Amino acid sequence: MDETKSLYELMGEEAGIKKLITRFYDLMETAPEAKDVLAVHPKNLKQSREKFFLFLVGWTGGPQTYIETRGHPALKRRHQPFAIGPKERDQWYWCMDKALDESGYDPEVIAYLKNHFKDATEFLRNRE
Repeated sequence: MDETKSLYELMGEEAGIKKLITRFYDLMETAPEAKDVLAVHPKNLKQSREKFFLFLVGWTGGPQTYIETRGHPALKRRHQPFAIGPKERDQWYWCMDKALDESGYDPEVIAYLKNHFKDATEFLRNRE
């Protein structure tokens, strides 16, 4: 990876991250492989899309709008009310894996993100 650039820049800044989030949630809404993870989300995914977009922008080194408007991400606490077991974890990752494969990001960026998201999905799992 180009270490002179932030992950935010390597992902194409807001436009590149928005494209990833859009594809991720489009897959979740339409792919039968994601039916269980979709079921733990609200019927209207507009807020979910926006929150994840703002979180990812900040996490990658872009503007910290998520923290400024919502406070610390506290991911484990924020996800605790939702039943996230192995099926939901794997289906969430399936959507992200496909979205990353289609992202057009540098292969090293894709590999880094896939590894991070794989760890994050397990961290957020709260059911057996």
